[in-house]
Amino acid sequence: MSPSFQRPSPEVLSAEILRQTSACPPGRSIAPSEVAQALAPEEHWRSLLGTVREAALALQREGRLEVLRKGKPVPPEEVRGVIRLRAPAA
Repeated sequence: MSPSFQRPSPEVLSAEILRQTSACPPGRSIAPSEVAQALAPEEHWRSLLGTVREAALALQREGRLEVLRKGKPVPPEEVRGVIRLRAPAA
């Protein structure tokens, strides 16, 4: 990793997740990669995917986010594989 790239804090990751999901139309979701790409230069975004997932799970536990697998909400203990993120249903 180049010395000029500074990894975002968990708070910055959470804020970006919430910003992007709240900007989506109701019922729409985003991919974790969209958050990583918004916060890191092209050559570094993949290294953020794990921390984006961790931040998303923390938000899910707080009730501030839904984590989807195959289009359906899943509890944190069942999250694996490809996921998407969306604002909770009102």
